[in-house]
Order: sequence, then C-alpha cells, then structure tokens
Amino acid sequence: MNIKSLYNLYSKHFLIDTDSRKIRSKAIFFALKGEQFNGNKFAEEAINLGASYAVIDEKPYKTLPNIILVDDVLKTLQKLANFHRKTLDIPIIGITGSNGKTTTKELISAVLSKKHRTTATFGNYNNHIGVPLTLLSMTNLTQIGIVEMGANNQKEIQFLCSICEPDYGYITNFGKAHLEGFGSIKGVIKGKSELYDFLKENNKTAFINPNDTLQTCKTRNINCIPFDYSLKFIEATPFVKLSFKSNFIHSNLIGEYNYSNIAVACTIGNYFKVSFKDIKKAIESYVPNNNRSQIIEKKENRIILDAYNANPTSMRVAIQSFSSMKGNSKAVILGDMFEIGESSLQEHKEIIDLVSSMNFRRSFFIGKNFFQATSSNNTFKTLEDFKNYLEKFPLKGQLILIKGSRGMCLEKLMKVID
Repeated sequence: MNIKSLYNLYSKHFLIDTDSRKIRSKAIFFALKGEQFNGNKFAEEAINLGASYAVIDEKPYKTLPNIILVDDVLKTLQKLANFHRKTLDIPIIGITGSNGKTTTKELISAVLSKKHRTTATFGNYNNHIGVPLTLLSMTNLTQIGIVEMGANNQKEIQFLCSICEPDYGYITNFGKAHLEGFGSIKGVIKGKSELYDFLKENNKTAFINPNDTLQTCKTRNINCIPFDYSLKFIEATPFVKLSFKSNFIHSNLIGEYNYSNIAVACTIGNYFKVSFKDIKKAIESYVPNNNRSQIIEKKENRIILDAYNANPTSMRVAIQSFSSMKGNSKAVILGDMFEIGESSLQEHKEIIDLVSSMNFRRSFFIGKNFFQATSSNNTFKTLEDFKNYLEKFPLKGQLILIKGSRGMCLEKLMKVID
C-alpha cells in the first residue's frame, strides 16, 4: 500500500496508536519494534481491541485482511507524518537545543493556546518516533503546531526537520549535552544548528536570543526575530520575575537561566498576536512538573527537585543559580551526568570543584562517575547507599538542590527527606 492510500485510511479518524495495550477505537496501530519488543506480534490483538487497521513489516503476522504489510513500519510512520504535514496549512515551530527544550515548548504552548488551537509535542516525545506522532496528532482543528526535536548525534535534527518542515525555529542554547554522540561542544553546535540550516535553505524564520553571541553568529544569513527588547530580567529569588511593556510577570520558574525560556515564549506570543494580558496569565499560571525545577515544601526542608536530566552545562548553571538564592543553610545533592563520553571524569571533577568553591552548608555526590572523581566521604556510589546515610543522618532546615541525570532516579529521595 502506498502512502497516499494509507493516508486516506488515516484521515478518516486521525488516530495513530503504537502501544497495543492502549488501543483507541478506529485507530491505526503501527507495529513498531524495540530492543525488548516486536510490535508485529500484537497486530491481531490490536485489531481485536478496536483498531481499524494494523501496519506490520513481518509477513507471518498478516493474519487478517485489515493488517497492512509494508517494508518498514517506522519509515512508513515517518513518511505518513511528512505527508500529513504537507496537508497542514498551519505554521509549525521547531524547537531544539541542549537544555530547556521541554520547558520552553510548554511555555510557548501555554501562551499560544490563549488565542490559537495549538498542538505541541507531548512530554518529551522528541525523537524519530515522537516527532512523527506529534505531527500525526495534529488535526484540521489545529492552528499552530509546536514540535520539540531532540538529538544525540549529527544529522538527527536534519532528519527530523525533513519530516516536520518547520516554518519557524528556536534553539534554546548550545551546551555540553550528549557529548558521547556529538564528540565535542563543536559537534553539539553543528548538530543543533541543523535546524538553522533548514530554515536558511527554505527561507524560513528563526527566533533568537540577541544576547547569545553563538545564536546571533549562526543566524546571520537567516530571517530572524530577536527577543522583544521590552523584556527585562528583574530577579530570581528564587522565582524569575521580569518586566514586559511596563508591567511585571511573576513566574513559577526558578533560576535566571529560565529568563530566556520565558522571553522567547513572550516574543512568540506577541508575534502571533496574543495579548499581553493573556501572555502574562499563561506564564504566571505555568507550574513546572515531572521533576523539572519543582519546588517541594517538606516538613523539615525546602527542596528544588531538578532530577529530570543533567549535563555539565545545565549542572553548572543550576549550581550557580542556586548559590545566588537567598538562604543561610543550603545543601546540594548531585547525581551522575550521563552520555558525556571520554571527558566524563574531568567534567565530574569540575562540578565537584565548582561546588567546593561555593559556601554551601552540605554537599553530596551520588553515582559511579562522581565516586571515581573524588574520594571524599560525602560521595556515594549508589543511590541506595545515600538513602541509607540519610536515614541515619537526616537533613533538617535546609534549602536543598537535587539535580542529576534521569537514569539516577533522584526523585526517589523524596521518600527519605522530610
């Protein structure tokens, strides 16, 4: 079956499912494969659960007339998404960067949704599967699309751009993230700038932070819309406050580093004719969740939980921002940073040195990488080791920053910190 014919089936209900345990009535089930599963095996089950069709790429599983055999299920999903994108007469905003992609996407979506029917990437579904699914979740009711794009190797952003064909783009920043795949910070800049390359080649437009010299340098020959110059950072004590058109916006986001995330959301909202009143309301009502810079009040301590992800750039910025916050008794609990490659040991040592230069009351480091980087008695090889320590020596009366890579699962500390 060719893509056009498959699209005719999809356009009857605009429903795509990839999990046979969560089949919606009339959806098309795409039998994707992973390291631990083979979706082909569940095609017939998906039909029995209510799917109109199932798309497979292994002939033995074509057991029903409405099971469609293709050469490659994933490639078919991607081609279908691009075909659908070409039918959508709406602006699509592509977002990438080393840090802050999801927060920025959610802020932009919150602002634009005040005036326009907006469809944005769900959670952080920002890869070669998530981007097609985001596009295919857009219907003829969608007025603006927002697509988050993640990458840990060269050419990935280029490929995702070829699927979603953004009209506008924004790169949050260039940082030391996924160095294992990109090889170096130069590799990161080159890889993320593939979004700029697409915008330039197709005469599209970039939103940029004019205070970021790398962004201004990389976008010289591209149509650019800089942050609204009336946006001014006021303070982050701990929540970011800024002025906009002689008014103030009081956000629920901590750290000066979140200024640019808020600023681009305001700029894009203003560009798409959202009123200042609605922009302010959207920003001020947005509360981070899912372990992203959440402030959690406990009985004995106040915690900043930033356990969603970490790399040397985001870790350094978070520590510096935490240091500037008001509070006499501060503690940092840091977990390993992953996917850094050959520079891992050095990067972890530099974070330890940075923390040592600050006047924090307590500091703790968790994980094999930190354990390798120092022999101090405030370092723990595993999370369980540190949890056991806290049960014997609980923290009290502290403002605590908890940050580490997703795989460290530092949010589990919430059960042992009062």
